[in-house]
Amino acid sequence: MVGRGSCFGDYDNDGDIDGYIVNLNSRGAFLRNNKGNQNNWITLNLVGTTSNRDGIGAKVKVISGNIVQTAYRKSETGYLSQSDPRMHFGLAKNEIVNKIEIRWPSGKTQVVENVKPNQILAITEP
Repeated sequence: MVGRGSCFGDYDNDGDIDGYIVNLNSRGAFLRNNKGNQNNWITLNLVGTTSNRDGIGAKVKVISGNIVQTAYRKSETGYLSQSDPRMHFGLAKNEIVNKIEIRWPSGKTQVVENVKPNQILAITEP
């Protein structure tokens, strides 16, 4: 098979990332990560109100224990494919997300604290 595109995301919403490969003149290949996630995670679905509806351009900082992660919500693009637009953060063995800080494209800053892990959390711009 000749792979021409790939995309990644949590297809089955179980906290681990699955993949799909687009093949030339052939069926695609779905790569389901089905080993079971041994660590905690949080997936964020940003919903803009004043900013654009997908929160593209938002800066997100996630703090869980001594793990600090920062990412930008960007437009997902790829050749013949598009990855999951939700933001996925691995939390190792941490039992709580201490703080999620979002700087929206509108300039607003939003803080969500003490969030349980292992969930898909929709956060709407205030």
